[in-house]
Amino acid sequence: MKKRTLVVGDIHGAYKALRQVLDRAGLRTDDTLVFLGDYVDGWSESREVITYLLELAEKQPCIFIRGNHDTWCENWLTTGELSDTWLLHGGALTVQGYVAVSPEEKEKHLAFFSRMQHYHIDAQNRLFIHAGFSSMHGPAHEVYTSNYSWDRTLWETALATDKQLNRDSPLYPRRLKHFAEIYIGHTPTTNYGTELPMNGMNVWDLDTGAAFTGKLSVLDIDSKEFWQSDTVQSLYPGERGRN
Repeated sequence: MKKRTLVVGDIHGAYKALRQVLDRAGLRTDDTLVFLGDYVDGWSESREVITYLLELAEKQPCIFIRGNHDTWCENWLTTGELSDTWLLHGGALTVQGYVAVSPEEKEKHLAFFSRMQHYHIDAQNRLFIHAGFSSMHGPAHEVYTSNYSWDRTLWETALATDKQLNRDSPLYPRRLKHFAEIYIGHTPTTNYGTELPMNGMNVWDLDTGAAFTGKLSVLDIDSKEFWQSDTVQSLYPGERGRN
């Protein structure tokens, strides 16, 4: 049976959805999992998500990309300082979830956050990044590393580009030429009226609105088959997520 590379969209504290969608994907220990970031903030089980991912990484190959929410959470776990912006964007339930954390568990989680990558490029020249990059010369030349987890212009460019445009045309976006495929999260596809993964040019968006009214998605990057959890809000009755 062929080994798979499965890419996982933004989780946002939805531990139940994560377990459910990996079960529906028929997760095998020879699968390589690439997580696109934003593991925390939104639903009430951010701490459980991180603990589970640590356990999962001991069983099989896992690549963890850093999201903007992960940076907020790491800063708080490190300094104890709370950002009002973070609290307004889902951080409040994350803080509540860590109330009873032991010093040992906290250190393990901080080590996990510190090991996250800004981006990953595989042997087939496929890029995995939370949000995007703005440099015309590629992510390695990015001036502001915050763009890796915040940029939306790469995705907007992919959506706005005429699909009939020849790759050799001087009008073809240079940023899209660097990689065979690009996989991102960060921008919910529910913003565009769908809870399915979206494709624009060679860019795939796997954030299918799990933090809001959508689902958590996993995509096989070779076959493009994908699996989804139930609507996350149905798994957390009584909670609002980031709605």
